[in-house]
Amino acid sequence: MTTPRRYPVPSRVHRTEDVVERSRFITTVGPVASVDEARAFVAAVAREFPDASHGCWAYVVGPPGDTGRIGMSDAGEPRGTAGRPMLNALLGSGVGDVAAVVTRYFGGVKLGTGGLARTYAACVKGALAAMPVTELIPMVEIHFRASYAGARELGRLLDGAGAVVLEKSYGTEVLLRARVPQEQEARLRQVLAGLGDAVRIEPHDPHESA
Repeated sequence: MTTPRRYPVPSRVHRTEDVVERSRFITTVGPVASVDEARAFVAAVAREFPDASHGCWAYVVGPPGDTGRIGMSDAGEPRGTAGRPMLNALLGSGVGDVAAVVTRYFGGVKLGTGGLARTYAACVKGALAAMPVTELIPMVEIHFRASYAGARELGRLLDGAGAVVLEKSYGTEVLLRARVPQEQEARLRQVLAGLGDAVRIEPHDPHESA
């Protein structure tokens, strides 16, 4: 099984604006972690600009360049002149989990199919170039049960792995729930196996209600 890799994602919604031949192009880009989030992002931007001539969009959910969960729409522009150029810009950006909406207010001058394709691609590329990014680190939730002495060693190991402790409770033993970088999981389990009963990993159903 391939360990999910780190990759850049938008850190927040970012917006730019361009005027081309009197048409106003407003480009909104932002983070989306699922197809549902991407669709909600598109709908939210559309609600902001209900009087726009077009609201073209594209999204890539997953690592940069991954085509497993993508979407696009020309939104009334000639076929292939908006959604596809926008999607190609996203796929080639080196950024994952990202959606883009280009809102157009028509200024009365037709750009032609080639001009439209170049403009929509350029708008997305420009917005992405100025968009703040952060690094996505795939995480896995693990539940631990430890003796008090084992909990001290576990805490040291979790700190070293870059884990985030979500919950800790004390009784006859220490119960701890943490999110661990998935790239560190195998190594952590290997080290903990050497501690015997001092630290045990508890079974956990990721689908159980929180």
